Amino acid sequence: MEDKIRLQKRIAASGICSRRKAELLITANKVKVNNVICNKLGTLVSPLDCVEVDGTILTNEEQVVFLFNKPLGVLSSVKDDRGRKVVTDFFKEYPYRLFPVGRLDYNTSGAILITNDGELANLIMHPSSHLEKTYVAIVNECFNQEMALKMEKGILLSDGMTAPCKVKIIRSGLESKVEISIHEGRNRQVRRMFEYFGLAVKSLTRTSIGFIKLNDLKRGAYRKLTNSEIEMLKNLCLINKKKNVIPTYKEKNFG
Repeated sequence: MEDKIRLQKRIAASGICSRRKAELLITANKVKVNNVICNKLGTLVSPLDCVEVDGTILTNEEQVVFLFNKPLGVLSSVKDDRGRKVVTDFFKEYPYRLFPVGRLDYNTSGAILITNDGELANLIMHPSSHLEKTYVAIVNECFNQEMALKMEKGILLSDGMTAPCKVKIIRSGLESKVEISIHEGRNRQVRRMFEYFGLAVKSLTRTSIGFIKLNDLKRGAYRKLTNSEIEMLKNLCLINKKKNVIPTYKEKNFG
């Protein structure tokens, strides 16, 4: 017998919307199961059931997660009305309905997750998951230890104080190289944190998401995450969410 799951979970896993939005669509008579309107939350469906959401039929495709090294000048989107290259352009060989998990600025390169698993994407992106992202920045002037300590404690930006973070100076001089790990996702946050000290970021690369690292993955290339990596990623988010606190670096065991 095929394993059955709750209807709202099936909809969320398809990537079409969040589980909360799925529940609203169900109660608003916008969902059909085997061509019959279903407005009862918690209804169990199998992979063989045909689920239609507001006119769109969900496919029973394999759920996948890719680590992609986004090049500069590529949008973290599935389409662009100006014809610019988007991350999903690199995955045309796959028949899945893929989308990026979160975003990475147009002028920032590096690690971004691409998936068709909407439930996992929502879990990763939720602020309570406190998933750490690490960046390497090259700035135009000297970045010193005093600045690093202040940045680690939190600095005041236009949209409020930044949360504590981890900063490592790789090279200090006329052109400094700095590694910074944050768990927030504000717009242009890393660049603005350096701008606070009057420094301009010349290049910025995200090197890891949680324990998932780029390592030697080349720009424009990707690899499929293993089932164990996906499970560890879920568990990390759920543990942090359950604690509802920012995990300290001593608590992390993923290097």
